Amino acid sequence: MGKNKHNTIAIIVVILFGVTLFYAGTDGFTAFTAETARTNDLLEEKPKFPEVTLEDSKERVYPISDFEGDYLFITFMYTSCEDVCPELEMNMLQVYKQIPEKYIGEDITFLSISFDPERDDPETLEKYRGYFESDGETWRMARIPDQNELDSLLEKFGVIVIPDEYGNFTHNSAFYLVDTEGYLIDVMDYTNPDAAAEKVNTILDQEVGA
Repeated sequence: MGKNKHNTIAIIVVILFGVTLFYAGTDGFTAFTAETARTNDLLEEKPKFPEVTLEDSKERVYPISDFEGDYLFITFMYTSCEDVCPELEMNMLQVYKQIPEKYIGEDITFLSISFDPERDDPETLEKYRGYFESDGETWRMARIPDQNELDSLLEKFGVIVIPDEYGNFTHNSAFYLVDTEGYLIDVMDYTNPDAAAEKVNTILDQEVGA
C-alpha cells in the first residue's frame, strides 16, 4: 500500500513538473510553437520601424519616414521564391481588395519588402508586381539596398531569413501592420486574408473613419 502511495506521488510530481515546463515554454500555454511565441513577443514589445531607405519598383528612393501618418500593411518576400511568397502576395491582394477605396493610399499603404536586394532590383520588382495587380503606388514593392539596414529591420520584426547554397531562403511569413507612428501593432496569419482584412478595416474605421 505504501509503495503504491509513493508511486502515485512520484507520478504526480512528474506531471506537475512537466506542466510547469510546458507553461514556461509556451508563454503560459498561449504559444505552442516557436513562431507563435515570437509573434506574442513582438505584439508585446511593439518595436518601432527602424530608419531605412527604400528603393521601389519605380526606381524612387526615399526613407521609411515618408510614410509617417499612414498605416503600413507589410509583407517580406523575394521574387525568386517559388513556394510561399506567391501565395503570400496573392493573399495580400485579397486583403487589398477588401479595404475601402477611401482608405487606400490616403490612410494605409501596402508595402512588399524584398530581403534579396541584390537580385530584386527595381526592374525585377516592377515585373513581379504585375503578377499581383500591385499598382506601384498604393501597393509598392521595394528593396532596402543597405544590408545593415535590412538586417536591422528583419531582426526587429522577427523575420527569420536563412539563405541556402542555391540562392534560396528559408523564411517565416506573415502580414505585418505598422501604425501611423511607425510601431508594429499586429502580426497576422497570411493564410487567412479575410480575417486580416476585417482586422485592418476595424482599426481604420475606429482610428480614421470615426
